[in-house]
Amino acid sequence: MAVRAALRGLLGRFRRRTQASVPPGGVRGAAQGAAAAQLGKKVAVVDYVEPSPQGTRWGLGGTCVNVGCIPKKLMHHAALLGGMIRDAPHYGWEMPQQVPHDWSKMAEAVQNYVKSLNWGHRVQLQERKVSYFNMKASFVNEHVVRGVTKGGKETLLSAKHIVIATGGRPKYPTHIEGAVEHGITSDDIFWLKESPGKTLVVGASYVALECAGFLTGLGLDTTVMMRSIPLRGFDQQMSALVTDYMASHGTRFLRGCTALRVKRLLDNQLQVTWKDLASGREDMDTFNTVLWAVGRVPETRNLNLEKAGVNTNPESKKILVDAREATSVPHIYAIGDTAEGRPELTPTAIMAGRLLAQRLCDQSSDLMDYDNVPTTVFTPLEYGCVGLSEEAAVARHGEEHVEVYHAYYKPLEFTVAERDASQCYIKMVCLRKPPKPVLGLHFLGPNAGEVTQGFALGIKCGASYAQVMRTVGIHPTCAEEVTKLRITKRSGLDSTVTGC
Repeated sequence: MAVRAALRGLLGRFRRRTQASVPPGGVRGAAQGAAAAQLGKKVAVVDYVEPSPQGTRWGLGGTCVNVGCIPKKLMHHAALLGGMIRDAPHYGWEMPQQVPHDWSKMAEAVQNYVKSLNWGHRVQLQERKVSYFNMKASFVNEHVVRGVTKGGKETLLSAKHIVIATGGRPKYPTHIEGAVEHGITSDDIFWLKESPGKTLVVGASYVALECAGFLTGLGLDTTVMMRSIPLRGFDQQMSALVTDYMASHGTRFLRGCTALRVKRLLDNQLQVTWKDLASGREDMDTFNTVLWAVGRVPETRNLNLEKAGVNTNPESKKILVDAREATSVPHIYAIGDTAEGRPELTPTAIMAGRLLAQRLCDQSSDLMDYDNVPTTVFTPLEYGCVGLSEEAAVARHGEEHVEVYHAYYKPLEFTVAERDASQCYIKMVCLRKPPKPVLGLHFLGPNAGEVTQGFALGIKCGASYAQVMRTVGIHPTCAEEVTKLRITKRSGLDSTVTGC
């Protein structure tokens, strides 16, 4: 099967050692290449974007820049602006009755910005004297990589050290009739020139919920089909609140359902048939767009890893690595989404790559610390978290040793506009034994990413519940509610915040 993901990477011949990275030349690959080059090494980046089944392709920068974090956050912001427009009359702004949204105009602005980032990465690599090869790469042996251009021209690149940073691509449910022919993925949604119209999002991942959230926020009829639980791997109480909020604000949910087939009708609409897993009953509806968000697969299948002796997990196809990011072949490394057991988050991959570059250049011996990595799900009501979920804390330490402080609160900005805040919620998971170290923080509300980023530093430094309670809050903000958590779940008391 042809590679369906951007094959990017770093390939470099160091003066004393060589570093190479095969496939994705995403931000992590580019960042590591730039870091190594700044440390005086000769570096090359090998990058190639295999078009999606729908023909979408993009420039240098990887998933985050082109079909992930950046366009997602911008479209999420566009949807939030719609909510602010609806709030504006409550604050005295005279608004027209109907304020339509122009998808084409938004898409053009977002896509132009992404293209500027593509250009910026090219310029940065050039300024740092990093050689760039727009080629599809695969291993010849443990020290040699073959690059093949779109036109079929081959180039052999050799290196003493090779870094694989190929990332991943969305997974298609190929067992579902019509899925590939008629569906799109997150590789395509951000590059659509025209509105997707009535959309079915299949999946319960953060990608599924984020896309469904901004589509609903932009005024589109949006349905999410979930086979099982939402946001698997995240705190499930928080996940339920996320979907509750989305459901109460216009997103339709088909729970416990699985798609069976997709058929294009004569009027060009897509007829989707699905099964309710509980009753076994089949149902159907028509949509303009079907967006598959059912997981991602690492871009390792066409690297010929076996020729280099690099071992992978037979099930996940991810590359097995140790604490130094080294694979089964000591001079070949893997970072980011291709590495087994690593968070699929761009900032962690970037930091891991920079630390690896420093180690390879004898500048440091520091290893990447994957504990307490913060993240945010950019759903309409944002969910930020760092550390352990409540379930994970109980599983690790036992329920009797875990204390959970929590509160439902109302953002000040919601009051005048009379917005529903019933899902705005915070909980801090701690050990019960003094000084009650913080094991995890979960924040559901506006600007969750900004809030979580600040508290992540304290938790990374080993903050205790007592220290957080001695932190003066900034009034009036949502973030200060974290410093006012006094009610425990164990107490059974009402955790609703009243007054200032």
